[in-house]
Amino acid sequence: MLNIKNRLELFWDDTMIDVSKTTATPKVHEFIRRECVITHDEPWEGDGCIFHNIINDNGLYRIYYTGYTMITSAEMAEQVGVPEVRICYAESYDGLNWIKPKLSIREFNGSKENNIILDSTDNNSFDVFYVYIDENPSCPAEEKYKGIGVDVGIIGLFCFFSSDGINFKNKFLMTNIGYFDTLNVIFWDEKKQKYIGYIRGFHGDIGKNPWSTGTRDIRYMESVDFRNWSDPQLLDFADAEDYALYTNCISRYYRANHVMTGFPSRYVGRKEWTDTYDKLAGHEKRIKRYNYATRLGLAITDCVFMTSRDGLKWKRYDEAILRPGPEEPHNWVYGDCFPTLGMIETPGSYPGTDNEISMYVKSNHWMGIPAKLYRYTMRIDGFVSYHATYKQQILTTKPFIFEGDELYINFSTSAIGYLYIKIKDENCNEINSYEIFGDKIDRKVGFIDGSPAKFKGKPVVMEIKMSDADIYSFVFK
Repeated sequence: MLNIKNRLELFWDDTMIDVSKTTATPKVHEFIRRECVITHDEPWEGDGCIFHNIINDNGLYRIYYTGYTMITSAEMAEQVGVPEVRICYAESYDGLNWIKPKLSIREFNGSKENNIILDSTDNNSFDVFYVYIDENPSCPAEEKYKGIGVDVGIIGLFCFFSSDGINFKNKFLMTNIGYFDTLNVIFWDEKKQKYIGYIRGFHGDIGKNPWSTGTRDIRYMESVDFRNWSDPQLLDFADAEDYALYTNCISRYYRANHVMTGFPSRYVGRKEWTDTYDKLAGHEKRIKRYNYATRLGLAITDCVFMTSRDGLKWKRYDEAILRPGPEEPHNWVYGDCFPTLGMIETPGSYPGTDNEISMYVKSNHWMGIPAKLYRYTMRIDGFVSYHATYKQQILTTKPFIFEGDELYINFSTSAIGYLYIKIKDENCNEINSYEIFGDKIDRKVGFIDGSPAKFKGKPVVMEIKMSDADIYSFVFK
């Protein structure tokens, strides 16, 4: 029996759903692109600014990212050699306006007037860098901020410590079992009383060069003391199709800590050049990359959504939640649709509307021009809904117990669409809602013949009749 108490429940998987009695179907909702919030036009940043990640530090949003210049041709590789990687920093109080503070930590071209926090003096073969605030109550103050970096020279995952989120030191090797060439995510899991991590792996035909022949995957590992880690194991996607996943962007959902979200970028590596590549955006630069390294010209990426309750078994949706979008000169490339790890709740895009979730995606990859970071928005709880067409359909839950007196729902209908909600117990006692229509993230449901309060603490089933409508989440308060 599910006891949801008064926590928010999402319709992102079938945990709450009696699938045998449900005719409504899950629907993935795509992100909407908004404005550019950061232009990476400083000389130390480069067109390869990538792997952004955000932490909420008591209302100050800190963003960390990897800056370097992309190698796009054999001639450029000969001239530049191995590009120097710099870990950079920016911050915001609202998720809309970002600044790059002058940190005076690392020198670039004779000046420390920059936002670099780490560079080759700390690690001469950086690839990516992820920062989080350690919520383990036993964590020493000097290790409160942990920076997880990759040393591609030895293929290892390293940790740097910081007491302020800016000055990182004391690098040590966490593990060298894996490949790590993406944003590797670590955080403290209060329920498990362990650190858990999600890293890059490969399987299949790995051979001598897994980056060209293997299938990219996501792996789970854990540790009690942060120093000693279990061997990484593949995530369980049940019977889902096996295809390459690049990043993972996994975190606890900020509104429902018992649910995890992931936004892996899907790596699509077609086998040969075809007519479509001749007509696709950015043809000239694509040809140069193809002649330099075949997969850099053929590969493209998008992003999908996945969710989990235990961190190991995942529901993954194959319909993209983020597409490369209408063709510009600078998209439809390998490196599109790499979302920033971290969500920020921001005001609605139109006056008077509900708040939204803002996430961020970089563009201009491989282009030899400043990379840009765009804000994208999503309805709160809105990654996946249960959806009904115009023809009435039904969502029926499994039996559950709740606490609270009133039911609130996150829903959307058309003008003619509707929802009717019935709550009934084991003895066939029931209450029925009025017709519900509109579009709100927290609509209090009115009932004709009673209050949900009379059912609290008792097993109930909720039945929702829907037409031209979506329901995203619910909570009893």
